[in-house]
Amino acid sequence: MAEQSKIEFGNKVPLVDSYGRAIKNVRISITDKCNFRCIYCMPAEGLEWLKKDQILTFEEIERLTRLLVRMGIEQVRLTGGEPTVRKDLPLLVKKLSEIEGLKSLSLTTNGYLLKNLAKPLADAGLTRINVSIDSLVRDRFFQLTRRDSLQQVMDGLEELEKHPSITPIKINAVAMKNFTEQEVVGFAHLARRKPYVVRFIEFMPLDADEIWDRDKVLTGDEIRAILEREVMPLELVPSLDPAETSTRYRFIDGVGEMGFINPVSHPFCSACDRIRITAEGMLRTCLFAHIETDLKTVMREGASDEVLEETIRRAVWKKEMKHFINDGEAFKRTKRSMSQIGG
Repeated sequence: MAEQSKIEFGNKVPLVDSYGRAIKNVRISITDKCNFRCIYCMPAEGLEWLKKDQILTFEEIERLTRLLVRMGIEQVRLTGGEPTVRKDLPLLVKKLSEIEGLKSLSLTTNGYLLKNLAKPLADAGLTRINVSIDSLVRDRFFQLTRRDSLQQVMDGLEELEKHPSITPIKINAVAMKNFTEQEVVGFAHLARRKPYVVRFIEFMPLDADEIWDRDKVLTGDEIRAILEREVMPLELVPSLDPAETSTRYRFIDGVGEMGFINPVSHPFCSACDRIRITAEGMLRTCLFAHIETDLKTVMREGASDEVLEETIRRAVWKKEMKHFINDGEAFKRTKRSMSQIGG
C-alpha cells in the first residue's frame, strides 16, 4: 500500500484510493430488514435484525451524504435489506435530493411496496430506480423469493411508468445456472414491450446460507448466446463511463436494451468507483471486504466534519485492489450476506 502521507485532505480534494481510482459512487443501506427471503440472500427464517438505535438516523445519513458529495461523490444509491420498509423513506429522499452537487439519487428495491410509493418517491426527487425480479413466472418467483408477490411487483412497475422523472427503470435479475436459462426469453420480451432496461447479474458468493458455488454461475456470455439464438442478435451500446458496471446491448432492430453485470466472469475491479455504507454505519470499500470502518461511532462521539472526512479518506485509501472470487484459496467469503451489506 502507498504511504499514508500521500493522502490529501480537504473538501476540494478528490476522494481516491491508493491505486488512483476516484470514488464517485456510494451505496447507502438504510435498513437490514427485508420482506422477501430470496434463497441467494438470506435463510427462510430471516436473520437477526438490527435494533432501531443501531442503524443510522436520517440526520446521520444526510450528514454523511453532504460530506461525501463535497468530497467528490456524484451518485448515491439507497439500498437495504429492502429500503422501502424503512418508515418515511420519501422524507429521506427529499433531504438527499436537495444536496447541492449530487448528480444522481437512486434506489434498489424488490418492488413489493412500489405501487403506493412510486408517486411520493418521484415527488421527493428520486431520479433512478433498480427493481430486483428474478422470474416472471409466479411459481418460480415464489421458489426464489419464498413470497407469492410477483403481481404486486409488476403493479408497482406499472405505477412507476406514470412518473417519467424516475428514469430509467432498470430490472435486475440474478443469473443462476439451471434456473435463469428458462427466464431469459421472457425478460427479453419484457424489455422489448416495456420501457425497462433488463440486466442480468451473475450470482455472487454473498448468500447467508453459503450455497454459492462457481458452477452455479450463469455467465453473461451464456445469457447473451441464448438471446441471440432465441430472440435476435444484439449490438453493443458504447459507454462513456469507464466505471459503469453493466455492459449494455440493444437488439439490432433497436427495440429493447439488455445489460450484463459480470463480476465473476469479467471482473471490473480496476475501474471500480464505489464504496458502501451499511445500515449501522460501517464503511465498506468492497462488497467482499473483510475490514470495515465504523462511521456511526465517530459521528455519535461528536466528531467534527474534518475528523469524519479524515476517517473516510484513510479507509478509502486502503480500498482493495480486487475481489479475488476467481483466485481459488486466495478468496475468502465475507462474513456478511448481501442484505446485511447493502446491494
